[in-house]
Amino acid sequence: MNRARHARLALAVAAAGALSIAGLSGTAQAADVNNAKNAGFESGLANWTCTAGSGATVSSPVHDGTAALKATPSGSDTAQCAQTVAVKPNSTYTLSAWVQGSYVYLGASGTGTTDVSTWTPGTGGGYGRLSTTFKTGASTTSVQIYTHGWYGQPAYYADDISVDGPDGGGGGDPAPTVPAAPGGLAAGSVSSSSVNLSWSAVSNATGYNVYQGGTKVQSVTGSSATVTGLSASTSYQFQVTATNSAGESPKSAAVTATTSASGGNPGGGGNVPKHAVTGYWQNFNNGATVQKISDVPANYDIIAVAFADATTTPGAVSFTLDTNGLGGYTVDQFKADIAAKHAAGKSVIISIGGQNGTISVSDSTSANNFATSVYSLMQTYGFDGVDIDLENGLNSTYMTQALKSLASKAGSKLVITMAPQTIDMQSPSNEYFRTALNIKDILTVVNMQYYNSGSMNGCDGNVYAQGTVDFLTALACIQLQGGLDPSQVGLGLPASTSGAGSGYVSPSVVNAALDCLTKGTSCGSFKPSKTYPTLRGAMTWSTNWDAKSGNAWSNAVGPHVHALP
Repeated sequence: MNRARHARLALAVAAAGALSIAGLSGTAQAADVNNAKNAGFESGLANWTCTAGSGATVSSPVHDGTAALKATPSGSDTAQCAQTVAVKPNSTYTLSAWVQGSYVYLGASGTGTTDVSTWTPGTGGGYGRLSTTFKTGASTTSVQIYTHGWYGQPAYYADDISVDGPDGGGGGDPAPTVPAAPGGLAAGSVSSSSVNLSWSAVSNATGYNVYQGGTKVQSVTGSSATVTGLSASTSYQFQVTATNSAGESPKSAAVTATTSASGGNPGGGGNVPKHAVTGYWQNFNNGATVQKISDVPANYDIIAVAFADATTTPGAVSFTLDTNGLGGYTVDQFKADIAAKHAAGKSVIISIGGQNGTISVSDSTSANNFATSVYSLMQTYGFDGVDIDLENGLNSTYMTQALKSLASKAGSKLVITMAPQTIDMQSPSNEYFRTALNIKDILTVVNMQYYNSGSMNGCDGNVYAQGTVDFLTALACIQLQGGLDPSQVGLGLPASTSGAGSGYVSPSVVNAALDCLTKGTSCGSFKPSKTYPTLRGAMTWSTNWDAKSGNAWSNAVGPHVHALP
C-alpha cells in the first residue's frame, strides 16, 4: 500500500522501463536458439560490458556450469551488465535469466517495438528465474539485453541468460540439449476442484508441461502448478515434463491425488457478503482526510486497519492507535466504533505490512509468534481477522503455517484477506500465490494491487498497460485460472490519484472490469473465456483518500459491487 510517508523503492521501476513478467506461456519452437553469447559466463565477461567496473565472474554461487556473474551496485550505479544480441526483424523472443539477490532487473532495449523489463524484489536466498518476451521491429537486427541491481543494494548474481527465438545470424550459444525428466513430483493441498503440484527444477529447462491422465493440461515456467476444473472426491494421476528450445523431456514418475468432497466454504468466514468492498483505513495522517472508524462510509464491507507493527520478537506484531495523529481519537472510541461496525454487519481487520512492513515469518517459531500476536490483537480490539500486505516478500511455507494456526484459534468466522503486488501474482509458483492457494479453505479474498507496477502479462501471454480495463481483467484472469475461487478474487485500485504513484483509474473503469469478469460485458480487447459471477468485488487504498475526494470512489464502485449477480 502507498503509505506515502516514505517513497516506495519499487516505484523506481518506472525509471527502468515498464515491467513485463511472463505468465503461463508455451515453450519455444524447436528451431529457436539462444542468441545470447557467453550466456553462462563460462568465458568470464566476454561479450558483456558492466558499468563502473561493477561486474566479475565467480565460481559460487552458480545456477549451472562453473561460473556466474556477480555485479555490485553502489550509491550512484545500478551495476548494469549488457550485451548486444543479433536478432531477426518481426520476430518474437523470450528473454530469461536465473538471478539471485534483491531488486534484480532483466530487460531488453532497442527492440523497435516495446522495450521490456522485469524484476524481482528478492529470490529467497537461491536462484530464481526471471522471464519476459519482446517482439522486434520491421528493421531491427540487434537489441541490447541487460541485467542490473539497484542503488546501494547488495551484490546480485546472474547466470544462464537466454534470448530464445529465431537465429539472428550468430548461431546458438550454447547449443541446447533436451532436459532431463523432472524429479520429486508431489501433490500438495487439494480442494474439491483443484490440486497443487510441485517438483524439483531441472537446470536447463525453460518451462514445464503438466499432464493429467496422459493429456497435457497446462504449461508453466516455474516448478509448481495448480490444476483446476476437477471433480470432487475423485482421484487423478499427474506427470510433468521439462522443456526448452531443444525439445521436451520424458514424463516424470506419476503421482496420484484425490480431490476433497464438495460443500466446503472457499470464501472464508465472517460477516462478508457475496460481493464485498474492502477499504484500507489509515492509522496515520499523511495528508488524506483523517477519519475515525465511524466515519468510514457504509459502502465498505471490510475495513482493513493499516498497519500493525513489527516487534522485537520474530514474527510477532503489535498495534498502537495514533491518537495524536488522528486528532485525539482514543482507544475506547476506536473499540466502540469497531463494535458498531460489527452491529452494522461489517468486518474490521488488522493489516500486516504495507510498503514499509518488514515482518518476517520464516520458521515455525516466528509462525507461532505471528498467530499468537494477531489473535491477541483480535481479542483486544475486536478485529475480525487479518490482512496480509507484506510487500517485501514472504515465505509461503511458514506464512501458511501461521495463518492455519490463527484459524485454529479464531474459528470459522475468521476473515483473511491479502493484498499482493501484481508481480506477486503472475504465476502460481510465486510465494504469495502459493500462500493463497495453501490457505484456500480459510481465505476470504485476495485484493491484488493493480497499481505502482507498469505493464504486465495477462493470462493470455499478452502485455497489457496499467490503467486500462484490459489490465484489470487479463491479470485477474491469472488468479482465476491459477486456482483461486472467483469468490476469493477482488480488484485493488487507488481511490484517487493521490493514493498511488501510478495506476489510478476512474470508478467507471473499475465497474467496467467487474462487469467484464462477472457478465462478459464492457470488456476491452481482452475478453475472458468464461464469466465469473461470484467474483468477490473490489478494494481501495484508502478510505481516507476516498474521503479527500468526496467519497467519489466508494459512491460509484460500492453500489455497483453490491448489485453484481
